[in-house]
Amino acid sequence: MPASPAKGRTEKPELLLRLLGVTKRYPQPDAYDILVLEDITLDIWSGQFVALLGPSGSGKSTLLRIVTGLAQPSYGTVLYRGRPVAGPNPHAAMVFQTFALYPWLTVQQNVEIGLLAKGVPAAQRRAKARELISLIGLDGYEDALPKELSGGMRQRVGFARALAVDPELLCMDEPFSALDFLTAENLRSELLDLWIERRIPTRAILMVTHGIEEAVFMADRIIILSKNPARVIADLAIPLPYPRNRKAPEFLHWVDQVYQIVTGVEEPAQPTVEELIQPGPAGAKLAPIPAGHPPMLAGLLELVVDRGGRDDLYRLGAELLLEVDDLLPVTDAAELLGLALVEQGDLIVTPLGQRFVAASPAERRAIIRERLLDIPLFRLIHRVLHSKANHRMGRDFFLDVLEGHFSPAEAERQLDVAINWGRWADLFHYDPDSEQLYLAEDQTGPA
Repeated sequence: MPASPAKGRTEKPELLLRLLGVTKRYPQPDAYDILVLEDITLDIWSGQFVALLGPSGSGKSTLLRIVTGLAQPSYGTVLYRGRPVAGPNPHAAMVFQTFALYPWLTVQQNVEIGLLAKGVPAAQRRAKARELISLIGLDGYEDALPKELSGGMRQRVGFARALAVDPELLCMDEPFSALDFLTAENLRSELLDLWIERRIPTRAILMVTHGIEEAVFMADRIIILSKNPARVIADLAIPLPYPRNRKAPEFLHWVDQVYQIVTGVEEPAQPTVEELIQPGPAGAKLAPIPAGHPPMLAGLLELVVDRGGRDDLYRLGAELLLEVDDLLPVTDAAELLGLALVEQGDLIVTPLGQRFVAASPAERRAIIRERLLDIPLFRLIHRVLHSKANHRMGRDFFLDVLEGHFSPAEAERQLDVAINWGRWADLFHYDPDSEQLYLAEDQTGPA
């Protein structure tokens, strides 16, 4: 059943978009494809403002591009009003995160560009563009170039350009993330007003976001994706009336509920070292190492221990001014190392985490060093360095291994994360000039 439409949007719901088993794979040279989306099945109805929420790298933007027809699924079906989407969806428009304006065109010309592509006569184009420029509050800037505008003004142009083609489905890819806090707040509120008061022709909105509070503030339905690969793990109707009060107990309740779901996603089991060295269709998939930095991890655990060893993740994120995408890598690292658990939206410090907080700096490194050796990638690095007569190995060797499990860019990132943790824990060293990982004399004991 579709979620209830926003107050003021009382039309009879119609099924606009249907995804059936949508899967996206990126082929790799070694035949070990990277699976980004797996079996995504969902419906979007008219009258709905839907937020697509998930960790960074969970395939949200890829899914949005498939919905708009800018990318094709590897498997599965995309239907709009019952018809397969083949090529750009003429009923959908996109607002991008990075504004994506043509720098050599004026505001007026940027807004008109979609109408020009559709063959709309010049006089009609100009009238429509001026109407939208006025609607978004940019009167007087029709002849300005993008470089003359602030970030918030440029994003307003992006909204006007998307709305100019009268899309039934407005798709937005983190449209407020590149803006400063106050500008983003103003634009959120203004877009909601246009939507609720039906001052735009759009019949449904699909917004990608990584901000839990933003999703609860704006959407009447939240779809939560897992990571590696992305699957739908929750589909929530948010019954709060508009306008929403961020401090109201009901609002905080829903934010906490979503936090519990997002932070409770389990990562796949880690493969053995043997499976890691020989990846492929028959081998196991390596789960990514979270990118939480050791000092931030230590500071977070100290804060929670001072509060009795347990604290609410949403409250922690709000106090530390961290979005869920910033906080999750730290809590994921704490869980992977056995220093903390996440249960029902709370971070709970384990006995090992308590010992870590009470330890000296040298003892902390020893604790992390021991825990890292339980993780296949670190165990592999350690064994390879021990097996070499000079206890050295080039970065490229480990990149070749990781590229059997990740894209080249993600393999680079994963190795950088591993090097950061390995150096901090004194498990191995890294020479950036020669790009070699190596063991010092005091690290060459039994592997």
